[in-house]
Amino acid sequence: MELRVLHYFLAVAREQSISAAAESLHLSQPTLSTQLKALEDELGKKLLIRGTKGSRRVVLTDEGMILRKRAEEILELVRMTENEISVSDEIVEGDVYIGAGESDVFRIFAKAAGNLEKKYPDIHYHIFSGNFVFVQEQLDRGLIDFGVVYGPVDASKYNSIKVPIPDRWGIYIRKDDPMAEMEYIRPEDLWDKPLIVSAQKSDDWPLAKWIKKDLNDLNIVAHYNLVFNASIMVEEGLGYALSFDKLINVSGDSKLCFIPLDPPLVSEASVIWKKYQIFSKAAQKYMDELKKCFVEMN
Repeated sequence: MELRVLHYFLAVAREQSISAAAESLHLSQPTLSTQLKALEDELGKKLLIRGTKGSRRVVLTDEGMILRKRAEEILELVRMTENEISVSDEIVEGDVYIGAGESDVFRIFAKAAGNLEKKYPDIHYHIFSGNFVFVQEQLDRGLIDFGVVYGPVDASKYNSIKVPIPDRWGIYIRKDDPMAEMEYIRPEDLWDKPLIVSAQKSDDWPLAKWIKKDLNDLNIVAHYNLVFNASIMVEEGLGYALSFDKLINVSGDSKLCFIPLDPPLVSEASVIWKKYQIFSKAAQKYMDELKKCFVEMN
């Protein structure tokens, strides 16, 4: 399977037309059709459903959709590799790829980047936000250098460093809600309340033990992937959002406030990367600077 042909296939997937893709690639339509047919023969699967006489539109088969996803990942890896290798020995420049969820501890990562920028201004950062599953998948596919995750780390697959500052759990609540006067929120305070919780909750979800109640018996009215969207739901009176502190601005004219949980509940993040991973010079410089920031905070 040639990279050139993967480029051709992705062009067809993007344009949804062999003729339009051929034009964008500066190829003749018969040449492109021949290349696609050879790719299907090589894989032993039909990748495209050609349109009828009245339509030039092509549709990807299930196998074609799988190939599209993998081809995008393969070509992105090739691009990243070419960039890393092409940098000279004397110059530290390039790209650092980080996957992380929403958390105030990311300030440490931003600080490390800011410190490094003064010495190496040609290092550029790409931040991909998502939950644990998303970050792990991106890491396993080689699309990011580091991941920031919560919960246990598989030491057989990843190296890891603990982030020195934990995140504190609580609820975001409207300031005009009667419960807003409370100093702390206890489990029983939420048993009959409409709750808005993270979509990534699982059997080892920290709040599952804290709340002392079967999750199926709770009134969970919504799930969120981004806490900003959850905060809008709270503002509109849909319920109470369980999340980390310092993710939503609750000062000034904000309609919301944050109340911590009692007993206190915190979560610790870890920076993870694949075992035996060889970092680019830019990524290695960033990791070294990040470790310095961690030491300073201990």
